[in-house]
Amino acid sequence: MSDDSYLGFRRMGSMKTELKKAWQFLMSTEFWRMAVLWNLSILYSYLLLLSQRFLSFSINHRSETYYSHERDSPRSSEAVMPLCIITGATSGLGAAAALALSKRGFYVVLAGRSRHLLLKTMSEIKRQNEKALLKAFQVDLLSIQSILNFKNSLQLWLQDSKMHPSVQLLINNAGILATSSRFTSEGYDQMMATNYVGPFFLTQMLLPLLKNSPFPSRIVNVSSFTHRCVFDVQVDEYTVCGKCFSGLDQYPCSSIYEYSKLCLLLFSYELHRKLSLENGSHKLTVIVADPGVVKTNIMREVPTYLSKVALTILRLLRLLQLPKDGVDSILDAALASPETSGVYFFGGKGRMVKSSARSYNTKLAEELWETSSNLFLKSQIAMEGGTSS
Repeated sequence: MSDDSYLGFRRMGSMKTELKKAWQFLMSTEFWRMAVLWNLSILYSYLLLLSQRFLSFSINHRSETYYSHERDSPRSSEAVMPLCIITGATSGLGAAAALALSKRGFYVVLAGRSRHLLLKTMSEIKRQNEKALLKAFQVDLLSIQSILNFKNSLQLWLQDSKMHPSVQLLINNAGILATSSRFTSEGYDQMMATNYVGPFFLTQMLLPLLKNSPFPSRIVNVSSFTHRCVFDVQVDEYTVCGKCFSGLDQYPCSSIYEYSKLCLLLFSYELHRKLSLENGSHKLTVIVADPGVVKTNIMREVPTYLSKVALTILRLLRLLQLPKDGVDSILDAALASPETSGVYFFGGKGRMVKSSARSYNTKLAEELWETSSNLFLKSQIAMEGGTSS
């Protein structure tokens, strides 16, 4: 057999495998949930925007000068460079946000799992903005030990760089859409760990630095319109860990993704309420950003043929955005006026809509907070036990 024939045979085999995967996924309830409910959810979100337009309700809260590197710290005569941390910063929305915020005077910390991709992203940002101030840290949201190492490395870097020991902006952007069941070494479903548990743990660890900012600081959590598809919510440890999804005949990938994004919303609103009750001159705010449908690599685990068809249809419907456009809602949230908090940005141009009624359930949010805090405490205890042994 010639080399050309062998390569052709391999390509044919690979094509058959891809077609088989596509057919199996096409026949699953998860595919049709994504195809029907997700499209209805994004259309409903735009319908909310349209209704606001007819009601002449137009608000633009973005303030290009909200964070200025020329703003003096009340604690020092020296200027404090605003520091922004972005997770999932090696591609898509994270990279787009890093570039945009570097142009607005932020010292941008890129957080991601791959050192190679972090360096590649930094190089690309520098190519487009020579004056960009960037720093990269490896962090894996699947591991609480990695998150703790990141926090310690960040504090050491701030100290060694003689920078103010504070963070002005945290953007929890990292997220995945897994199509198969995988668990972390600490017992969490990987999608739940990346999309919700990891961001919760990271935020808890960085709260002291955010509160130590000499001027208003902010947390931006990147959620999704898919949270509107959640109809039954359980927030016990077994569910939040994702263990309830193991052992099923079919991994409910779309349901878990929706659920993780609703959890992020509930957490955001509960943190907003807790911070609002705190006394003190410092103001830390929490905002949710929904970028809509954006062409990123989040669909990489979906069979290639189906993802290409889906993206083509979304493009024809003019719902698909490139990262440079989809990042607008994240920038709206990041640069909103200091008093803005506990809101949901969607659609760019400073526009906000209401998230689902379930996301405003305070009792549910309190229960999720308690569950997540208990998991955080148990993880810390487990780490201390592992260190001492």
